[in-house]
Amino acid sequence: MAGHSKWANTKHRKARVDAQKGKAFTKIAREITVAAREGGEDLNVNFRLRLAVQKARENNMPNENIQRAIQKGAGGQDGAGYEQIMYEGYADGGVAVLLELMTDNKNRTAAEIRHVFSRHNGSLGESGCVSWMFTRKGLITVNRESLDMDEDDLMLLALEAGAEDVRSEDENTYSIIAEIDAFESVKEELQNQGVSIESFEITMIPSSSIEITDPDMASKIIRLMEALDDHDDVQNVYANFDMPDELLN
Repeated sequence: MAGHSKWANTKHRKARVDAQKGKAFTKIAREITVAAREGGEDLNVNFRLRLAVQKARENNMPNENIQRAIQKGAGGQDGAGYEQIMYEGYADGGVAVLLELMTDNKNRTAAEIRHVFSRHNGSLGESGCVSWMFTRKGLITVNRESLDMDEDDLMLLALEAGAEDVRSEDENTYSIIAEIDAFESVKEELQNQGVSIESFEITMIPSSSIEITDPDMASKIIRLMEALDDHDDVQNVYANFDMPDELLN
């Protein structure tokens, strides 16, 4: 879990930089469009759309872009051509990698993703080879410096709100894990109690992790993660590695 959360925090920081270049906006808009296509444009009843819009606002996406993406999906435009798929594979050291993608050309995407894996000492696997290691959960991260309570108080507050666990991932971050059904209520209660949330997402959390201490192997893994994350069709990248902060940084 620790490795997942560290990588997730790194991705969020990267997303904020990418947003300035518009790259993150493209992926978020695609998620909004597909969510609106599948569940309708009412944020009150469409949880997936509501979460995508919250993510867009967190990344300072202009409201007109958000509304345009919603209307495209609700009107059946653009989003209709996208197929949602999941790819699985391995990074260096046997690290499990799980990808969530949206593509309008499955054959092209498969060939490109396979090439990315092979170029970074990894391999694309068969369906089901690593997905059994991951469970879909809600993940809320809180920066220690912004917190005006200690870890025990945060733990009590989160658990009473319905969270499953609170973990101290590193010297900067607490991770609060919740079941999907409780995710929104936990987040809202934390905010109501004055807790400043750094990031929140529905994610895939690994049941176990592989510790990476070799710098060369760590470099290959991170380069693969970044290359996959940069692919236009990849929405989310998950992995079960854990490594010291100095290697991740």
